[in-house]
Amino acid sequence: MKIYFAGSIRGGEPDREWFQQLIQYIKQYGRVMTEHSFDFSYAEEIKKDDEWIYTTDMGWLKESDALIAEITAPSFGVGYEIAKAETWGIPLLMLYRKTPKRKPSAMLNGNKNLPMIVYNEKKEVLDAIDAFLKGLNQSA
Repeated sequence: MKIYFAGSIRGGEPDREWFQQLIQYIKQYGRVMTEHSFDFSYAEEIKKDDEWIYTTDMGWLKESDALIAEITAPSFGVGYEIAKAETWGIPLLMLYRKTPKRKPSAMLNGNKNLPMIVYNEKKEVLDAIDAFLKGLNQSA
């Protein structure tokens, strides 16, 4: 299974350690297409232009079997990836950590076709990922 992981890199402050933990967990289900994008030490060493990033990421997303998006930190790019996945019929799961004085995007939260897990604890997220990806494997 090919899984596209999305999270804020340039938008809201990225939660680097959490993203890397999620990617390591998701890898038990298949290949994480964007894994290298969240190796921040590598990403800072190798600068790619925006056109390369767009073309590469859209190619990876299009060939992915699923999208998992951590949306706690606002990101135009992640919102764009979610919209593309919805348009292309790619199953997706959004993860949002309850955050004081912040709410998820109304455009994402208001679309009841997009499953969103609102969480406080790590276990809630891991259980949601398990259910989502196991459900995809069973329907395949």
